[in-house]
Amino acid sequence: MPLGRAHSVALQGIDGAVVHVEADISSQLPGFVIIGLPDASLGEARDRVRAAAGNAGLPLTPRKLTINLSPASLPKHGPAFDLAIAIAALAADDRISASSAESVVHLGELGLDGRVRPVTGVLPAVLAASRAGFDTVVVPAGDADEARLVPGVRIVGVASLRDAAILHGAELEPVDVTPLLPVPLVARDEPTGDLADVVGNPEAVEAMVVAAAGGHHAYLLGPPGAGKTMLASRLPGLLPDLTTEQGLEVSSIRSLAGLPVGSAASRRPPFEAPHHTATAAAIVGGGSGLIRPGAAVRAAHGVLFLDELGAGKYTS
Repeated sequence: MPLGRAHSVALQGIDGAVVHVEADISSQLPGFVIIGLPDASLGEARDRVRAAAGNAGLPLTPRKLTINLSPASLPKHGPAFDLAIAIAALAADDRISASSAESVVHLGELGLDGRVRPVTGVLPAVLAASRAGFDTVVVPAGDADEARLVPGVRIVGVASLRDAAILHGAELEPVDVTPLLPVPLVARDEPTGDLADVVGNPEAVEAMVVAAAGGHHAYLLGPPGAGKTMLASRLPGLLPDLTTEQGLEVSSIRSLAGLPVGSAASRRPPFEAPHHTATAAAIVGGGSGLIRPGAAVRAAHGVLFLDELGAGKYTS
């Protein structure tokens, strides 16, 4: 019985679990079924994968194709399973090497033209694959730099499904395509001020030093213009550099939030200063399916500054 296997990762916050993607081809009525607790966007992978495979020169079987995402009790969210589903289906149809496909974790959304689109959460997904014992991960070309932040893992960036199939032994000629890159975001200005720039106010300066040294909370009370924001924005400059593990965690949170990660893990503590009218969801985080970190989460290992604490929705 034709059966193909591949692997992907289901994220639950910044933690991930490896998902076994199984593809079975049977002689029943033609169809494409995905089982294993997929959400709506993952259920739509049927049409994306079939169109992408056809436009990549690798049309899927016309017979009944059943995709199982195991463990079935684990919720799966988002389109990052597209590439693994396509690879498992091609392995079941003997179009690529089944053993090669099964030994690799695949992450990526497929476009209808066969190109592989970047996805959020690549860094924590690669970390989960590494902890599960996998040493090779195939990711979208646009996410390769972010994925390479995880040490000890071979990262293969692919621009299209055709490139991924060739990697697994498909007898096809390579076709150059323009890789899809993440939408560039305007980087926020991080606080760069130094507490040494503050003239006067020795009691407040000493309070900031004590708070930084002991990891304490600080409550700043005073009239407008007293220098509360000036002092708070300089607090990260007193904190030491993050450890490698802390830097990967901070970068993983940024990846889940859809923020640029760059080619190096964060080494400086983050600083978050949400507006006083921010909602509870914006502060704490949330979302349906893939969790979006709020300001309090993005400030992990750094500083969360709640300005005008008693004036807005923070107290509601």
